[in-house]
Amino acid sequence: MFLELIGTVFAGFAFAGVVMVLNKFTGGRLPRWAAPVAAGLGMIFMTIASEYSWYDRTRDNLPDGLTIIQEIESRAFYRPWTYAVPFVDRFAAIDTVSVRTNDQVPDQRLVDLYFFGRWAPISKLPVAVNCADNRRANLADGAEFSDDGHLLNADWFAAGSGDPIIEATCGV
Repeated sequence: MFLELIGTVFAGFAFAGVVMVLNKFTGGRLPRWAAPVAAGLGMIFMTIASEYSWYDRTRDNLPDGLTIIQEIESRAFYRPWTYAVPFVDRFAAIDTVSVRTNDQVPDQRLVDLYFFGRWAPISKLPVAVNCADNRRANLADGAEFSDDGHLLNADWFAAGSGDPIIEATCGV
C-alpha cells in the first residue's frame, strides 16, 4: 500500500513535469492550471492502473498448487468506468498440494481455502469436503474428529454439482 502511494505521488510529479516541459517549449502559452491538473490526472490514472493490475500481479505471484476457484469483480457508482470494465478486487483459492485424505474415510478430503482481497490480509479457512455426497463443511466452527476420522459436530453444506470448492478438491 505504501509503495502504491509513492508511485501515485511520483506519477503526479511526472505528469506535471511533462506539462511544464511542454509549456517551456511552447513559450509559456499553456495556462497556469495545466500542471496541477496534469498532476491530478496522473495520480488518478496511476490509481486506476494499480486497481486493474492488482489481480494479475497477485495471481502471477501465487505459489504452485494454489488454484483460483472464484473471482469477485468490483463495480461502484463512484467509479463509473467499472460498470464498463469491472476489475477483480477479491478472489478465493484452494491449496491443492496440501489436500489431506484418510484411508478410513476415503470420500472425505481436508483442504485449505484462502481468501485474498485488495486491501485485506490473506485469510485461511480449513474445509472438509465429502466428494461422494457433494457436501462441504467449515472446520473453523468447532468441528471435531472421531477416532476413526469421521467429522463430529460439523455443519455440512449440500453444495450440489458444480461447486468450485468441491470440483477443485475432488478433481485432485
